[in-house]
Amino acid sequence: MKPLADCRLYAFVDTAYLQGRAPEIVAQQLCDGGSDLIQLRAKKSSPDEIRRMAETILSITRRANIGLVINDQVEIARDLGAEFCHLGQEDFFDAGHTHCSEVRNQKPEVRIGLSTHSPEQAERALTAGADYLAIGPVYATGTKPTAKPVTLEYVRWAAANVGVPWFAIGGINLENLGDVLAAGASRVCVVSAILNAPDVARACAEFRRRLA
Repeated sequence: MKPLADCRLYAFVDTAYLQGRAPEIVAQQLCDGGSDLIQLRAKKSSPDEIRRMAETILSITRRANIGLVINDQVEIARDLGAEFCHLGQEDFFDAGHTHCSEVRNQKPEVRIGLSTHSPEQAERALTAGADYLAIGPVYATGTKPTAKPVTLEYVRWAAANVGVPWFAIGGINLENLGDVLAAGASRVCVVSAILNAPDVARACAEFRRRLA
């Protein structure tokens, strides 16, 4: 896969948006559209269900030379050899962790991404050794309806202060992407604007074109 610093479009296989589609079919469409990273996010699935989905998707992402991110489930990422695991504040700091080496657990090749919602959280995540940060939610989003938008101000702060790769996330679509990029982002996470599109691969390709 391409170096993390060169990744621009971070897409999702989010079971909340599959609408009956098979996860592996959507994963292939995301690969075909030019996604640089793909996260498996299945908040309401059991660990066994997530493991089965991850095994199937991992074979697809590896053929496409695209990194797979497992949401929340570090053990599954370690066991399957997924390239990344993404954790929220509650899954990392609230669980008592202070450094990413603690959750890698002798698997240093598993890289860790952390969600952040403020400069203070970003600085703490950097101190913890996160490989990348998610900066958001920039706008209100149905993916996390109770989360307060951090606005473009946090994006501007990240552009000036975060040295590791970071991805703007939350309510980003083709209409507001220009504003996000103008605020200093060069990488974005996109969920609903791609998964709800009539043609997933084409939607990915358009985001890739704009990000280039």
